[in-house]
Amino acid sequence: MLTPIVSGIIIFLALSAWLIPHYAVHYMTRSKCSTYERCLEMLEQQGVLTRQQFEACNKEEVSIRSHDGIMLYGWYVEKYPHSRRIALIVHGYTGALPWSAQFMDMFIEQGFNILLVDQRRHGQSEGKYTTFGYKEKYDLQMWVDWLISRKGKDCIIGLHGQSLGGGTVLEYAAIRRPQIQFIVADCPYSDLTQLIHYQVKILNQMPAWPTMALINRLLQRKAGFRMEQVSPIRIMRTCNLPVLFIHGKEDRFVPTWMSEQLHEAKRATSSLILIEGAGHGTSYATDRERYCQGVTSFVQETIGSPSPEELTQPFHEVYKTVDVIEEPDPQPELGVDLIPDLVPAESEGMIPVT
Repeated sequence: MLTPIVSGIIIFLALSAWLIPHYAVHYMTRSKCSTYERCLEMLEQQGVLTRQQFEACNKEEVSIRSHDGIMLYGWYVEKYPHSRRIALIVHGYTGALPWSAQFMDMFIEQGFNILLVDQRRHGQSEGKYTTFGYKEKYDLQMWVDWLISRKGKDCIIGLHGQSLGGGTVLEYAAIRRPQIQFIVADCPYSDLTQLIHYQVKILNQMPAWPTMALINRLLQRKAGFRMEQVSPIRIMRTCNLPVLFIHGKEDRFVPTWMSEQLHEAKRATSSLILIEGAGHGTSYATDRERYCQGVTSFVQETIGSPSPEELTQPFHEVYKTVDVIEEPDPQPELGVDLIPDLVPAESEGMIPVT
């Protein structure tokens, strides 16, 4: 006959085996997303973008419908109406498009117009679950098609993604349109199974078995995908697109070795920048000069400099000023979730925020 102590232990273990995977899957796919306001607060705290700069940005609100029927939202910033270059910038888990605005200037200086997007379930976009690129890559395809319809089939598109955004743009490489000319992946994960195993066993010191199997089963049932279906490193092994990987050396949440793995798997047309002292998602704030120099050199080596014709005709400034006398013609209206991605993982200590 079981003693009360033994019975209690069995009940505790049974409850833990049920609760931990359910909590992990909720945290992975349904964590509360940051508002635009919270994103701007974090950007100001890091000193990379002020609220005034963001709010004064000449932006056009755009919306599209995804392949599975949800509405996706973004902001289009066009400084150069005759430039064929567009940078599509994708934020990380629980973030929103204002977080991506910190990266605009380094692309604008190279003649790019900008599209910032809210990933599904984030910001103003609809959606119930985050799938780490499994469904998001098709959302990205829809945005790329929107850009092609807007700027023409001869446009040149570069992708920049951070964390979840980095995983998304790498997953998208497998189905990319020919207009995609390069990718910048900031602190991406190389393989979702490896990432969750690392975060379960190393960060949270929980047994990998049976936790991993139960998480995978719940992911399939709730969100419609399995961890092994998301593996950017598998795509990089056969991808001939130029890719720049950037990672903080102190990133404990999505470990630095994941970008090193990706770089090694990619081999040709691949570059890697490791930022000293940077944690997860903070490489730009930690060493902005090296970050921008690295991206600028990579882009110039990949597609060269913009032609004078693309940049000759004056257009409104990206950032408005208070003493503007004549307002520019309005852009045509086409319509109108981050803290874990910004806060170092060691202060969180639970399943993935990427």
